[in-house]
Amino acid sequence: MLSRPLLLQRRLIPQTTATSSRLLGNATLRRTVTSKCTPPLHFASALKPTPSLVVPCRPFSVSFVRRSVAAEAATTATPPSESTTSKDNVAEQNQDSDDIYNKLYVGPLESTFRRLKIFSLASLTLSTTLAPFIFVIESNLPPTARLALASIAITTSATSTGLVAWVGKPYVTRLRYIRPEENGGAEGIEMTTMSLFMKESVTTVYDPSFLVETRRAFAKWELAQKVVLPKEEECPRQVTPGQEETIAETRDKGGNPIGRWVVTWGENGEGTCRELGHVVRQVFSTISLSQRTSMLT
Repeated sequence: MLSRPLLLQRRLIPQTTATSSRLLGNATLRRTVTSKCTPPLHFASALKPTPSLVVPCRPFSVSFVRRSVAAEAATTATPPSESTTSKDNVAEQNQDSDDIYNKLYVGPLESTFRRLKIFSLASLTLSTTLAPFIFVIESNLPPTARLALASIAITTSATSTGLVAWVGKPYVTRLRYIRPEENGGAEGIEMTTMSLFMKESVTTVYDPSFLVETRRAFAKWELAQKVVLPKEEECPRQVTPGQEETIAETRDKGGNPIGRWVVTWGENGEGTCRELGHVVRQVFSTISLSQRTSMLT
């Protein structure tokens, strides 16, 4: 509802427009009444026939002022305390860890090794199949030369295929981190490798601290043969002599176990590892296992 002065203005506007000639004729009387009743400034503003004097946008200006004050109060507020900062850091770390566990690393050379193995197997099969025809086709070559030619073709193809299999055996095609809740309270690693015949093997390392650098070519890590636990002050893990633990386990694509890497603890926290069955011991990956943030890129 409009205020009382504005209501008076809306009533005066049509009266002034209807009696404009009368007011022009009695200019002296209007000046006298104006000087006796109200100040000239207020009376002149009432006589202006401008409906915009109602100011319908005043509530919006007030609300804008309130938002401005709130924004200034927010900008001039005191900086957050150390406890708030620590909570934010913990939340960011938890979010990063969740992102790591939800991400799957895929080796960039997976398709390259797959095609290379297919080509090597195809060439070996073709050379082995066509080698007997060397002895059937009529030629001036003696049998000894034919045998040497067939042997060279098969040996060369087999050597190249074996070399491809040896180079691509430790290559990790997929890698993911296992949540501590799913691994007995400790973070684990699950790595997938591929054999020469494109059969996948999944190796789960329950304790990544057993992965050490290897001297094997085209590999980066391997499961340690011997380990020594740090001092009791630094490592709360307690073991007894003769105790055995499974450090890593390899399964086929169907989930059937193929082999295990077992450690037997001795005196003073010394452990000796051995292989049971067939386990993928040496692996190669283009990411660093110690820098988990590389999986977020």
